[in-house]
Amino acid sequence: MKSLLPYIQIILSVLLVAAILLQRTGAQVGGAFGGSDNFSSAFHTRRGFEKVLFATTIVIAILFTVSALINLV
Repeated sequence: MKSLLPYIQIILSVLLVAAILLQRTGAQVGGAFGGSDNFSSAFHTRRGFEKVLFATTIVIAILFTVSALINLV
């Protein structure tokens, strides 16, 4: 298991980065850095694929954190 863990972490990290990059933060590039003029883009209801992607991102982040903690032990 100890020899397999780094490969699992690499796969989880790539999936996490891809899931984060697929999420839409705003219509403009400045929206990602807090420079958006439209405040309603940050407060909206997630539906469909966006909701599934959001939940998947949380699950992958938790799995990555757990694998990192297991690696420490």
